Amino acid sequence: MTLETVLLAVGPTDHDRVDELAEAVVEIAGPSGASVVLAHVFTPDQFDQAAQRLGFGGGSEASPEEVANRHDTIRTIGDILDEAGVEYTIRGRVGDHATEIIDLSRTLDVDRVVVGGRKRSPSGKAVFGSVAQDIMLEAPCPVTFVKAQD
Repeated sequence: MTLETVLLAVGPTDHDRVDELAEAVVEIAGPSGASVVLAHVFTPDQFDQAAQRLGFGGGSEASPEEVANRHDTIRTIGDILDEAGVEYTIRGRVGDHATEIIDLSRTLDVDRVVVGGRKRSPSGKAVFGSVAQDIMLEAPCPVTFVKAQD
């Protein structure tokens, strides 16, 4: 299978694992020359908070792409990809994290999705759900899971 497009799903808790996520994407996309889509999904409340923090005023004054482009996590990963010579674009979405990533992976016809997460107990998954698990089960392509370092 030829890799042309890799989607890196970035969420609100990924600021602590940017190095691991970027390294995984470079290892996957670099050798094949694939382009990367950095996708940051915000819930409506997260979007409004991020838009205000970034100086847009309210969420209605900014698009999800504009907020994602200025978000620290995306910018840090982008710097690492620039340094590695990996081409990328940035997408922002507002909604349910898993649903939006799955929709974007279908819309863009990506060849691989990379998602971060942390170790969870079986009962933790059952009670609280897991965005990464939902993406792994529903994505139309292979998914690489990058586990957070303890």
